[in-house]
Amino acid sequence: MDDILTAGTVLAALDLIGTFVFALSGAVVAVRRGLDLFGVLVLSFAAASAGGILRDLLIGAVPPAAISQPRYVLTACVAGVFTFYRHALIERFRNPVQVSDAAGLALFAVSGAQKALGAGLEPAMAALLGMLTGIGGGILRDVLVAQVPAVLKADLYAVAALAGAGVVVTAHALDLPAAPSMLAGAALCFGLRVMAIRHGWQLPVPRLPDREDRS
Repeated sequence: MDDILTAGTVLAALDLIGTFVFALSGAVVAVRRGLDLFGVLVLSFAAASAGGILRDLLIGAVPPAAISQPRYVLTACVAGVFTFYRHALIERFRNPVQVSDAAGLALFAVSGAQKALGAGLEPAMAALLGMLTGIGGGILRDVLVAQVPAVLKADLYAVAALAGAGVVVTAHALDLPAAPSMLAGAALCFGLRVMAIRHGWQLPVPRLPDREDRS
């Protein structure tokens, strides 16, 4: 019972923190694109909630928590308003969008995997759903500002999310405590993403023929 309570508390905390940091990433992008306050709030909510809504719909948890529980909307709005009025403060941190996006990716990947396991999904499917939870918000954020989603071009983006979710489902298969596994998975995902950004780690990309060869 204590372990269940602890796991539930950690899961709820990761969900809220992930909502906040993903909302920050959306808000920073919106401010950089010159959107008004409403546009900033829309992009904050989209970045913070798309992955969780997709997860809940796929596991049949309807209506999704992001729109049925006011704390998620409030958290995203707080992040959006804070960024709108204190954007210069946030920009003092190095790569604020990438760092907050990496944090949101890590937190949502592990919470998504844990919720999928709780819904009775097989471990492999739970890991994939955790990955989708992590990348969903970033995809919608980038699409709304008309840029190629980071998951399609960034260094170890979806792979980092899958690795973090994999820690959660592996621990579940080994009957290990859920709360430490979620924290470990989030740390692994965040670490991989940050190191990939810093060192340019990436998966292979196709070699396109030179323009002269094509002519």
